Amino acid sequence: MITFDEQQRVFHLKNKKISYLFSIEEGEILSHLYFGPAIRNYHGERCYPRVDRGFSGNLPGSMDRTYSKDDLLQEYSGNNTGDYRVPAIIIRAENGSRLTDFRYQSYKIFAGKPKLPGLPASYVKSDEEAETLEVTLVDKTLNVQLVLTYTIYNERPVITRNARLINTSNQQLHIEKIASMQLDLTKHDYDVISVPGQYALERQPERQELRRGITEFSSRRNSSSHHMNPFVALVDKDTDEFQGNALGVLLVYSGNHQFTLEKDQIDQIRLLTGINDYNFDWVLKPGEDFQTPEAIMGFSQQGLNGMSQVFHSLLRDRVARGKYQYADRPIVINNWEATFFDFDDDKLDQIINEAKPLGIEMFVLDDGWFGHRNDDNSSLGDWFVNKKKLTGGLKRVADRTHENGLKFGLWFEPEMISVDSELYRAHPDYALHEPNRGMTLSRNQLVLDFSRKEVVDNIFNQMCQILDKVPLDYIKWDFNRNLTEVFSSTADAEHQGEISHRYILGLYDLMERLVTRYPNILFEGCSGGGGRFDAGILYYMPQSWPSDDTDAVERLKIQYGTSLVYPISSMTAHVSVSPNQQTGRSTSFKMRGDVAMSGVFGYELDLADLTDEDRQMVKEQINFYKAHRHLIQYGDFIRLESPFDSNTVAWEFVSPDKSEALLFMFKQLHTNRFEINNTKMAGLDSTIDYHDDLTDKTYGGDELMNVGLFRDPTHTGDFLSEVHYFKGE
Repeated sequence: MITFDEQQRVFHLKNKKISYLFSIEEGEILSHLYFGPAIRNYHGERCYPRVDRGFSGNLPGSMDRTYSKDDLLQEYSGNNTGDYRVPAIIIRAENGSRLTDFRYQSYKIFAGKPKLPGLPASYVKSDEEAETLEVTLVDKTLNVQLVLTYTIYNERPVITRNARLINTSNQQLHIEKIASMQLDLTKHDYDVISVPGQYALERQPERQELRRGITEFSSRRNSSSHHMNPFVALVDKDTDEFQGNALGVLLVYSGNHQFTLEKDQIDQIRLLTGINDYNFDWVLKPGEDFQTPEAIMGFSQQGLNGMSQVFHSLLRDRVARGKYQYADRPIVINNWEATFFDFDDDKLDQIINEAKPLGIEMFVLDDGWFGHRNDDNSSLGDWFVNKKKLTGGLKRVADRTHENGLKFGLWFEPEMISVDSELYRAHPDYALHEPNRGMTLSRNQLVLDFSRKEVVDNIFNQMCQILDKVPLDYIKWDFNRNLTEVFSSTADAEHQGEISHRYILGLYDLMERLVTRYPNILFEGCSGGGGRFDAGILYYMPQSWPSDDTDAVERLKIQYGTSLVYPISSMTAHVSVSPNQQTGRSTSFKMRGDVAMSGVFGYELDLADLTDEDRQMVKEQINFYKAHRHLIQYGDFIRLESPFDSNTVAWEFVSPDKSEALLFMFKQLHTNRFEINNTKMAGLDSTIDYHDDLTDKTYGGDELMNVGLFRDPTHTGDFLSEVHYFKGE
């Protein structure tokens, strides 16, 4: 899959779907050539054109004006040595210089894909799945090496990238910026798609024309954030859900991230991604190395749906891990909206007793079971049972749940500490803070300094005291504020610029230790809803809560936007009360159920408040979901009609062998125009017939994809939904 043409000095990474080419150009500079649909061979067409570059500047020591780094398409650019565009790497030397100029030294090709120490990344199950290229560059003045790593999978239109800097000098260096990857592209009119958002309205896709100058998408909150997910896509002007080129880049990282796109003076495009250089300053001593997070590049000629399925497949198959990677996820009931902090043994027993007859499979005890916590002002960091609430202890609740035939889950927020806690009183220095400066409270809590091993060890040991004694099936891992005062009381002045990244490394260390020690527990990520919904968390936790907003109409957009990158198996979705607690909107139980059934299904309400009609509907929803759960969680997800573009919304799930499909259709607002809406399906087998369970009719696959289905125009009212199950005959 990876070859090096000695004569042309060209590297070619290819499989049946994609090719990626770059060369060793004059001056031993790596020059990008091509990334796109697979080609058999390359004959030198993209060789850098030699013309007078005017004010762009020659190579150091050269009088040749026809060759300049300033407009050369590069694989990884230096700083302030002839290229005026945004650099990939900035290193501060002992003399204060920030110049970098890396040139080719050597390469190595080998089977498989190496792990990244201490970092989540995509992986292989056998070395035959992929090949890896390592290209070593050197800055001779600094005497440091830079290893660029490329992995190509044999069956996927995917290339992963990362960079590792090795200090082979005898001086101490400061890394001020280091990108995971750079991609320079020839002149082309691209649109760029990002997925910004806010609390309770995460991942709302935006598409904009890429214009000259610098465009940045980033987070400085020390989390991937509600506000900007670590993903962008470059697409052609005519690319839509079903056709056109789409090149997506996803950073496998949960902290401060940065995507920078620059359209230069001759309309070439540079895309950089990696750890945000905001307040970043990493000390690299002689003999040490620094490893960047992984960036995943996926390509499709089948539009945004095609690109999404590339990422869905890779994230589901080669980023998620463990027992629950492909397991049918349980249907849960969470006590939060039923009780909030006000519960005791009797109230919990009531929920447990009501859940089993409805077909619910897991009871999750949320916030308030630990320390002396009765509101959100205390006890974070005190991971021992609140005996005033749970007089029989946590094990009694677990045993009672299991006796009723349900699995048992528990809420934790391991990264946080309350001022009113035993841990804070014993170790106030455990909180991130700068001495003699006030600490910023958010949700009345502070953040533990996970850059320190002893702090991570403390939380690990506290959690093990619970997990070793209480039979748990599930953990909901919450993270309810972003970081401020990112300063460690045990680090010296020179190393404070490392704390934000060291925090994330400490988080990953804790997660890895826990999932390794407790492989039978299903971990679910949460961050005030969807504030840390990213591939880094997915590596440890196969599912996450996409948003605290459970309003079905808002969830159409949230789940649609999330699916641009992330698989349905990673996306939990629950039925909550109506009127909704976040929006005040009233929607039918059916609409709420159909939206929630489009993810990993559950309930977030007080079962005691359900009417007999509601209870019957819960049973029907659960029976339907159980019958089709595997298709929903692991089938091919296809977006058909966007909630951002129209009043109607539609998506479907198709089995890999195309023998069955589920079609979900929604209408947001009623109009007296009596609109006639026709929905065309996709991804079916055009040669077979499909029976529709809802209407008891049979249609050809070609008919469903080309003629489509009318929705009933006499079906009036706001927020309507219908679901069709098609089985091939």
